[in-house]
Amino acid sequence: MKAALAGPGGELLHEARRATGRDRGPEAVIAGILDFAAELRAHGADRFGEPAVAAGVAVPGIVDEEHGTAVYAANLGWRDVPLRALLGERLGGIPVALGHDVRTGGLAEGRIGAGQGADRFLFVPLGTGIAGAIGIDGRVESGAHGFAGEIGHVVVRPGGTPCPCGQRGCLERFASASAVSQAWARACGDPGADAADCAKAVDSGDARALAVWQDAVDALADGLVTALTLLDPRVLIIGGGLAEAGETLFTPLREAVGRRVTFQKLPEIVPAALGDTAGCLGAGLMAWDLLGTDPNGTTPTTATPPEVTT
Repeated sequence: MKAALAGPGGELLHEARRATGRDRGPEAVIAGILDFAAELRAHGADRFGEPAVAAGVAVPGIVDEEHGTAVYAANLGWRDVPLRALLGERLGGIPVALGHDVRTGGLAEGRIGAGQGADRFLFVPLGTGIAGAIGIDGRVESGAHGFAGEIGHVVVRPGGTPCPCGQRGCLERFASASAVSQAWARACGDPGADAADCAKAVDSGDARALAVWQDAVDALADGLVTALTLLDPRVLIIGGGLAEAGETLFTPLREAVGRRVTFQKLPEIVPAALGDTAGCLGAGLMAWDLLGTDPNGTTPTTATPPEVTT
């Protein structure tokens, strides 16, 4: 878990981290979130003279943002957790916003990160899986049922590797950091090898690594062209662990996407700017929105920093 105190324009004022405790079960995770948030609010009161006045929390899985419910998260083991209500009660009734971790990260990248100033962007972090955040005019689209942006489950290799979602050939089974790690471990014969090792081998000219990397880039380009055909973003922001490879990823990716577009307008393809603080800062922006802050960070009547947890 990452947590922070954030100012109205997304300024990172204080941050902290701790383990989720998921090995002790979903109830322990929930209790840990509530305790962490309460401790952070108390820290804010000590440091700034008064406690935070709003909170934002971002969680993985399926999220019902309207009703404040964490519907399902396979890696945390919870279902239908009324997290907004629980957190509001624990924090003395202050306003609480609940969001999806990737969409919340996308909100921050769009307002104060790599997508700042773009009227339409797509944020795609490449980590354990692949998801996406669709940014339109300073907000992030969640969709009618909370599934908007799930680009990782676009089928790019029909009949390919089975995916836990029930389909075969999903994008995240070929182009996520975990997929590259698995493919490179098989190719080099080292079960401990990961995507970062693959990127280093690509830079050194290893033919096996180049083949693994290009397979992932081609799959990613196929998925991204489908997305940009549907969404027509002005900026395409790539984040997550795989993006840490820098131009080792971005140079062939831009070339691969460029080869695939025909009538579409090629968006600017850029690395994410906020790293792993994006979720915290996005949660902070959601909290400030509850107090009347506009997307440009105009300060509401109180200047007390809200707390954010993710």
